Amino acid sequence: MLISLCSLLLIPCSLTSCRSDEIIFPAEYEVLPIESRELTSFAPNEPIGMYLHNEGNMGSNKATIDYLDFCNGTYIRNIYGERNPNVIKELGDVGNDIQVYGHRLYAVINCSHKVEVMDLRTCRRIGQIDIPNCRYIRFHQDKAYISSYVGPVSIDPNAQLGAIFEVDTATLRITRQVTVGYQPEEFEIIGNYLYVANSGGYRTPDYDSTLSVVDLTDFRQVKKIPVCVNPHRVRKDPYNRLWITSRGVHKDVQPQLVLIKNLELGIKNDPEIQYSKITSSEMVIFGDSMYFYGSHWSDETMSNQITYGVFNIQSPIPNNQYPISNIQSFITDGTEQNIKIPYGIQVNPYNGDIYITDAKNYVSSGQLHCYSREGKRKWSVRTGDIPAHMCFVYR
Repeated sequence: MLISLCSLLLIPCSLTSCRSDEIIFPAEYEVLPIESRELTSFAPNEPIGMYLHNEGNMGSNKATIDYLDFCNGTYIRNIYGERNPNVIKELGDVGNDIQVYGHRLYAVINCSHKVEVMDLRTCRRIGQIDIPNCRYIRFHQDKAYISSYVGPVSIDPNAQLGAIFEVDTATLRITRQVTVGYQPEEFEIIGNYLYVANSGGYRTPDYDSTLSVVDLTDFRQVKKIPVCVNPHRVRKDPYNRLWITSRGVHKDVQPQLVLIKNLELGIKNDPEIQYSKITSSEMVIFGDSMYFYGSHWSDETMSNQITYGVFNIQSPIPNNQYPISNIQSFITDGTEQNIKIPYGIQVNPYNGDIYITDAKNYVSSGQLHCYSREGKRKWSVRTGDIPAHMCFVYR
């Protein structure tokens, strides 16, 4: 008999053998204005659900996982805590990434120095991978790759170089490690090469500004490409190009979005790099469209300057010019005024719905907003603290 993910997620677990020294907060279920559907009615490429990883304020040990159930039209808050009553301290301190690979869910817990591995259907714990100061995770040919600051969580002008760890997804054991630049952040894998943004964030104001290229065959750094100061996000598009965001430097250097082309020329040749003055804090590529939001502090207004935009990635990007003529906001109903701190973005690859999270004040519950592809808000729901990272679940 086929048991759907939706059904399994709605079965509350027993709390009879719970943590004896902690209060366990049961998952909360909230009905959304989403029509309930049978699992068999979903197309193979249509998500049946979405996990949302709430970071939780650093030092508060409040990282949580929520689940948006498209089958039953419900939103489930803090599903991990309820499904895993025997796990001490639950998820841990600062959730930094969440991804799906095979039948497993992987959550990167930065300040707890681990990657939590769960069953995709039930969110029940399978094990953990111990990685110091881990940041982001990606997968390639049954291996997990995890970026790591390596050193302790602290600002230090002498902070050590970071690393990429390779993990066997079958055994959850570290198989190889390679040193890259300072405080590596997001990365992508194209062909047999891994490209990771080195931020140098701990060494402020002496930030890194390079993209390390790692050959996955012998797992060594073969090149560093100068890109932009304090790089963070990395996204590959359908044309094997890389889009990289720069956080910039407070007061001195504005954030920007960088496009790297012609990576296929090989490591012996320099790729073509184009710079734009788009402030992009987070982005997602959907077909030929890039959806992004930007948040940058202004000393003039003493507030965050927030922008929302979408543009065609095939359109020419004028070097170091802004605004680009084909950029427009993907929110068209004026409700962006109700979003205080945008902190995450995702696009449903099947119907084009856009999901934006709001971190609010960083210490209490946030919100998840759903917009149609026409930019009209469809619904909003309360989340955990600092909602940030999202990944879809399929049949």
